[in-house]
Amino acid sequence: MDFLQFWTRADLISEFGQNGPYTVSTEVAPNGGHSQAEAVVNYSKKLQDDLQVLGQKIKYHEDNVKYLKTLKNRLEDSILDMQVSLGKYHTTSSSMMENEDPAHLKNEAETVEHILRHEKSAAAILCQLKTQHETQASDIQWTKDVVGIVATLGKVDDDNLSRLLSQYLGLETMLAIVCNTYEGVKALEAYDKEGLIDKSLGLHALGASIGRPLDGRFLVICLEHLRPYVGKYIADDPQKRLDLLKPRLPNGETPPGFLGYAVNMIRIDITNLYSISNTGQGLRETLFYNLFSNLQVYRSRENMLKALPCIANGAISLDGGMIKSPGCFSLGHKGAVDVKFPKSSERLNLPENYFETENRMKETRWKVDRTLEDIQREHTAIRPCKVQF
Repeated sequence: MDFLQFWTRADLISEFGQNGPYTVSTEVAPNGGHSQAEAVVNYSKKLQDDLQVLGQKIKYHEDNVKYLKTLKNRLEDSILDMQVSLGKYHTTSSSMMENEDPAHLKNEAETVEHILRHEKSAAAILCQLKTQHETQASDIQWTKDVVGIVATLGKVDDDNLSRLLSQYLGLETMLAIVCNTYEGVKALEAYDKEGLIDKSLGLHALGASIGRPLDGRFLVICLEHLRPYVGKYIADDPQKRLDLLKPRLPNGETPPGFLGYAVNMIRIDITNLYSISNTGQGLRETLFYNLFSNLQVYRSRENMLKALPCIANGAISLDGGMIKSPGCFSLGHKGAVDVKFPKSSERLNLPENYFETENRMKETRWKVDRTLEDIQREHTAIRPCKVQF
């Protein structure tokens, strides 16, 4: 349908009156109404030109807003990565840890002590072998394939976060034995011809020999059978943290209160960061990626629940909220945690680039603030254009 068909002579008079920008005569012209048609054509052309100009202005400002929002998201992602690298995700109650006496910091020895309290566990047997029977351990070939116990293979900067992550995994997983190969797994337990456990071999025999008979089931994780992370790593990060995509709300924003991914909040000893498995990968991209996957960490339960559309695997919050998996909520009190990851001493021995990273983070926050101001200016500029449009 031709554009002019939308506009009648009465419409023009109603819109602009007899003395509008284009005077539309109510008399029929001697030449058969050509002057009236010409006025309609002129008005239509002027309207189209004006709308085109307004449309271009709106698109210009909308493109600017889109670019600025992308820039803001990128800057905020960078801040999150720097916060995780510096361990700056603590609750207010735990922020005093920098002033604590180092003698009271949780360490691996205390974690081992808690493991040993589970007297008849496989983890306790291996810990006792390592701490009290080192000579005997060196004579047992299969122990060389054992990487360690999950609870001793990672450290966490914050005691509250350590408690939450340990609770998320559960005691059985925290006490799990980690082996490099399946041959090592098979060596832990042997069976007779009838399929019954042969207690004269493997871990059962070892437990009996040191006065800790093994009782019940125990979990063993085999690194060479895990599906490792195959993506990129955060650039120039000495801890080889994984460059995981940040969650996004439908509006493209990172959910408020999102602090990072649990897998990147575990500190790993340098000896276990590289080539620990037969595939040449470290514990972060093998063991801890399989334990935590894309588990998200939020500042509060309220933040976590508002971000539900973005949570694909699970989430925890620093005030005790926990989503084990999509649709599976863990409720009730946090409770006591028997075995948890030891507290890292990294904050007592600051890395060389600590203050450089602090300064970069402040500079990036300043850039975010300026970007928000630019976005506000674009919104202010676009508003009258949309009103006229």
